[in-house]
Amino acid sequence: MTDLFWPGDERAGTLMSDTALLEAMVRVETAWLEGLVDTGLAPESADGDLAGIVTADDLDALSRAAEAGGNPVIPLVQLLRSRVDADPAQWLHRGLTSQDVLDTALILTLADVLDRLLDELRSQVIALAILAERHVATPMVGRTLTQHAVPTTFGGVAASWLDGIVDAAELVIDARTLLPAQLGGAVGTLAATTELARLRELADPPAVADEVATIAADTLGLRVHRPWHTARVPLTRAADALVTCTDAWGHVASDVATLSRTEIGELGEPAGVGRGGSSTMPHKQNPVLSVLIRRAALAAPSLGATMHLASATTGDQRPDGAWHTEWATLRTLGRRSAVAGSQTTELLQGLRVNPERMGVTLDESAEDVLAERRGVEDLLDTKHDPDPTTYLGITGDLVAGAVERARTFLEENE
Repeated sequence: MTDLFWPGDERAGTLMSDTALLEAMVRVETAWLEGLVDTGLAPESADGDLAGIVTADDLDALSRAAEAGGNPVIPLVQLLRSRVDADPAQWLHRGLTSQDVLDTALILTLADVLDRLLDELRSQVIALAILAERHVATPMVGRTLTQHAVPTTFGGVAASWLDGIVDAAELVIDARTLLPAQLGGAVGTLAATTELARLRELADPPAVADEVATIAADTLGLRVHRPWHTARVPLTRAADALVTCTDAWGHVASDVATLSRTEIGELGEPAGVGRGGSSTMPHKQNPVLSVLIRRAALAAPSLGATMHLASATTGDQRPDGAWHTEWATLRTLGRRSAVAGSQTTELLQGLRVNPERMGVTLDESAEDVLAERRGVEDLLDTKHDPDPTTYLGITGDLVAGAVERARTFLEENE
């Protein structure tokens, strides 16, 4: 996929694309049908893999037909039934509702996004741990509220980025682990499936209905969970994790953009053919990766807020409108996060650090950045130390702690 409105969108590939959602919906229908057959609710002749029966060639027609019922599941079920044998057609979708299929399909496509982000985050953690250790003693000016403050090291800056990335990664892992299937039927009670079991004279019909849902969830590799038609935490949790990722990446990008300014020149983005060029100023090397990462970080919170607003306004046993708001919002947030994650990995793996320039800036500002130290020394009437590289507090310990945390994270999430 490409998107002129969002340069770099192709980095997300087919994640949360129309085709991905279509394939996921078909997987849900197949898994549910398998559960009906395995529990004896449907005959063996109803079993079958539905993959490939509906393809990307059907997307336009499905999209157009979706308006009539308000969602794409209704025309999808009709199309599947028209293309399979009589028994699978008769039992397809029995006991499900449209929201079950679409919610679970969204979860499946979201799982792919979270898996991609975990790969990116691991690469970022490795790159930052290397930078932090390599530059633990590379002195530079620390800045607060845009102004020179006191000395720090670039290793300390990288350690701060690293902690933010690991924080985000832990939320992504949590969200990924807790992704549930949504299998509840019309109002989340599995009434139709329970009734089928009763009519089949099976022992303990409620347990049979629950078993169908369990089989389907297991087949899809998702957590078994009570229906959550109007309890949208699975989606808001994932959205929060994505926004937190863009927060962490935005922090990195903001620092890189600032420190790569012409008059500062302490950092530089990885070079590439045509990267960072200007249409009219051939001398420029714009920090375009940082710009695009910051773009994602600025846009993501409003998407996350939309997910929470939708969650807060769900009503009855199935929501009207709020549910429909989530689909495109989550897709946009998921794809943009994947793009920003890829760009951040590239940025960190190729980041150019200029220790010499950092040292020059620190030396030129030594009088100012040691003002705090002189105040402390005056308290005890001691001689002023003019060397800014000896006023670094516990920076080394902070870097060591961040790197150790990163190593533990990588070991636990290989």
